[in-house]
Amino acid sequence: MAVLKLTDQPPLVQAIFSGDPEEIRMLIHKTEDVNTLDSEKRTPLHVAAFLGDAEIIELLILSGARVNAKDNMWLTPLHRAVASRSEEAVQVLIKHSADVNARDKNWQTPLHVAAANKAVKCAEVIIPLLSSVNVSDRGGRTALHHAALNGHVEMVNLLLAKGANINAFDKKDRRALHWAAYMGHLDVVALLINHGAEVTCKDKKGYTPLHAAASNGQINVVKHLLNLGVEIDEINVYGNTALHIACYNGQDAVVNELIDYGANVNQPNNNGFTPLHFAAASTHGALCLELLVNNGADVNIQSKDGKSPLHMTAVHGRFTRSQTLIQNGGEIDCVDKDGNTPLHVAARYGHELLINTLITSGADTAKCGIHSMFPLHLAALNAHSDCCRKLLSSGQKYSIVSLFSNEHVLSAGFEIDTPDKFGRTCLHAAAAGGNVECIKLLQSSGADFHKKDKCGRTPLHYAAANCHFHCIETLVTTGANVNETDDWGRTALHYAAASDMDRNKTILGNAHENSEELERARELKEKEATLCLEFLLQNDANPSIRDKEGYNSIHYAAAYGHRQCLELLLERTNSGFEESDSGATKSPLHLAAYNGHHQALEVLLQSLVDLDIRDEKGRTALDLAAFKGHTECVEALINQGASIFVKDNVTKRTPLHASVINGHTLCLRLLLEIADNPEVVDVKDAKGQTPLMLAVTYGHIDAVSLLLEKDANIDTVDILGCTALHRGIMTGHEECVQMLLEQEVSILCKDSRGRTPLHYAAARGHATWLSELLQMALSEEDCCFKDNQGYTPLHWACYNGNENCIEVLLEQKCFRKFIGNPFTPLHCAIINDHGNCASLLLGAIDSSIVSCRDDKGRTPLHAAAFADHVECLQLLLRHNAQVNTVDNSGKTALMMAAENGQAGAVDILVNSAQADLTVKDKDLNTPLHLACSKGHEKCALLILDKIQDESLINAKNNALQTPLHVAARNGLKVVVEELLAKGACVLAVDENASRSNGPRSTPGTAIQKEE
Repeated sequence: MAVLKLTDQPPLVQAIFSGDPEEIRMLIHKTEDVNTLDSEKRTPLHVAAFLGDAEIIELLILSGARVNAKDNMWLTPLHRAVASRSEEAVQVLIKHSADVNARDKNWQTPLHVAAANKAVKCAEVIIPLLSSVNVSDRGGRTALHHAALNGHVEMVNLLLAKGANINAFDKKDRRALHWAAYMGHLDVVALLINHGAEVTCKDKKGYTPLHAAASNGQINVVKHLLNLGVEIDEINVYGNTALHIACYNGQDAVVNELIDYGANVNQPNNNGFTPLHFAAASTHGALCLELLVNNGADVNIQSKDGKSPLHMTAVHGRFTRSQTLIQNGGEIDCVDKDGNTPLHVAARYGHELLINTLITSGADTAKCGIHSMFPLHLAALNAHSDCCRKLLSSGQKYSIVSLFSNEHVLSAGFEIDTPDKFGRTCLHAAAAGGNVECIKLLQSSGADFHKKDKCGRTPLHYAAANCHFHCIETLVTTGANVNETDDWGRTALHYAAASDMDRNKTILGNAHENSEELERARELKEKEATLCLEFLLQNDANPSIRDKEGYNSIHYAAAYGHRQCLELLLERTNSGFEESDSGATKSPLHLAAYNGHHQALEVLLQSLVDLDIRDEKGRTALDLAAFKGHTECVEALINQGASIFVKDNVTKRTPLHASVINGHTLCLRLLLEIADNPEVVDVKDAKGQTPLMLAVTYGHIDAVSLLLEKDANIDTVDILGCTALHRGIMTGHEECVQMLLEQEVSILCKDSRGRTPLHYAAARGHATWLSELLQMALSEEDCCFKDNQGYTPLHWACYNGNENCIEVLLEQKCFRKFIGNPFTPLHCAIINDHGNCASLLLGAIDSSIVSCRDDKGRTPLHAAAFADHVECLQLLLRHNAQVNTVDNSGKTALMMAAENGQAGAVDILVNSAQADLTVKDKDLNTPLHLACSKGHEKCALLILDKIQDESLINAKNNALQTPLHVAARNGLKVVVEELLAKGACVLAVDENASRSNGPRSTPGTAIQKEE
């Protein structure tokens, strides 16, 4: 909120501040605007209310001032009067209908403001006019919260007397007691507790009032709560007790009090950290640590990740506290889960004094930590030269050890070139860290710069990869081989050309929020990379060396977009970079274009003859740039004459197709504008797809609009016969479809399977589109709605259960009779259990359709029985479906259900529909034969339960087999028993007996075999 100069304000405002009613009347008489606004939308009435001048407030209101005017913070004059604690002003405003429920931008009412500002008299005037004193602001805080926060005892008393909810909580579930405890308002705390406030209440993160008081060092409140007997070791959601919180915030007086009251000094939180861990790390936790140690805290207790309190001092460099811990038995070389000792941690964070303390106390400098690194590795990697010096000189008094060894052994007890898990020595780490002093220290101690890690990289590779010029200079000067290759065939020059700028950008982005600073930092890094590259080239680095994939340093510089590096490399090498026999699958041009490095691309274009050079898949640089949407690269390439007609070897796409796939409309526009041939807009790929088809398929509406603007053919078909409209409806991109429909697209065009856009709309459930397409289609003379198999849109809508589409189609007379494939829409609905769709058909046409047959003579009832769709079966039976109708093979619905083991359908057909059990198919099989033939025991038993006729029990099929033959052969023991109980003949002979020369085959023999 700005502070304005009074002399710059209107005369009326100045008069109000002067408190002169007569002058105000005179100004108003001169038509001075009583509702004039300042830069923050405050009116003169706001000023008068702020000053608490009741007489002037009255005068302004009677002169037309708006009593409920709001400034840019939505504060009304009543808010201002209350904040100034002027009872008279409040009464005048309320008399003139000031809104006592008005809210500012923080949703605070005048009562909130009164509570925060100890305006008790004002609150007494306002409260009787309110329906509730428990209204909350944007943060969920009531007036009681504000009064408690500010320690206004009288206001708290008033609010409680007027019905304030003492346990009301804000959006973080904090009560008024939390706020009073945090601020140390002991009188308010006592008052709230005396009125029934819940002393053990917790907020959303589990903090109690004791936590709150402890965190802010409110010792008197802490004592009061402890005297009330609250649980001293109560934890929050993180497992922290009040002692944890006090230690974290360095509240030593509270820590002392909590310990005296018996707090557990070794209580671990959810991560295993004790109060001692927090005291060890905290900025102001030194005295807390002393108190804990003196009161029995375990100095060697470890967290879940293995960190001891000594580790925590190492993280933050608390060397005095580390001494205290060590003197009280702290284990110097204890390791965390990564294997790091406190010395590793101190080395990583560069705390030289703490390193000195640890070494003096006997810390093992040769202890292996994370990835088997020494502390020296970590100090060098993080560029802490003072720490490296300390670690290297830690064992000078034992230097006699080196006299008995041919190798250079540090007096601290380890060989300086000992590798870590990945084969990296301390010199590798120093080269990566970038502090040349670390490298010099290691070299003076005998470090071997020829050592390679497990990937074959030397320290020079690491220095080059991170653009550390001085490190490169030092290593090369001392004899490092600039053309040494790693296991991938890369030299230091490859790494310098790439220079790991992605990592550097991340680091810089974290450090610099200002975009200009970020750009300057990037330019500096680019210059440093160029400097490294130039130095390597001056020292005979070979830019023509290719790695195992055929890439040289030019490829790497192009891939990472280092323009200056590219210029330098192109100047120093005579060999081109377009050779097809290089082994590289992509040229530098491809790499720069794909990654969007337009400046690097422009450098390469100056040296290129063939702009349409292809990669292993036949793609040009223009194709890749268009695919990735790098507009500047696309523009640079087409300005230099790159062809937009080149197709790749795999998909046969052009750059136009590539730009459309990901919706890069700007690239598409550039490509279309450069095209001489207008037909390029309809160029096809290997699948016959045009750019328009792809734009519609992927839902890129801007690209669709541009292509239509360039007269793309909307009715072109791909190799499947699909148009852009087919594709749009298939993928459901509404805006694209609508745009095509506005272009008079062909509605009844058919794909290779004879399906029109109407078929797709019905199948996909797009009822709105279907309705629009249908109206357009019916206006045409020759409208055929059948695909190559005779299926109509109604078939597809029913098959997929799209009720809205069915309703749209049935509105048209031509769809209220079944045409096309005899497997009718009703069959389609029933076979997929779409009962509602079937009901729509039956209601719109009539019940006679339940008798329709497909080309195999099957009715919808057969379909329901086949799929065991019980509800559909019952629906058809309610519409008088003939239960005993047979198909071309002589099977009824019951026989189909029995043969397929659909017990639910069999149950309904046998018990409810009274299906005829004597019907036989063309092979003279009864339903019982069919159930037994497939081993469907439950179906067979349901049928058997209704058979009383012994002749049906012993009925024979064409193979002279009775149900007993079939059941016995299939091992249906229960069915066999039931058949025998109902009089099945065990001596019946099937046809196999008449053809065999051996014993006659009877059911009895089959049963014996089974047993």
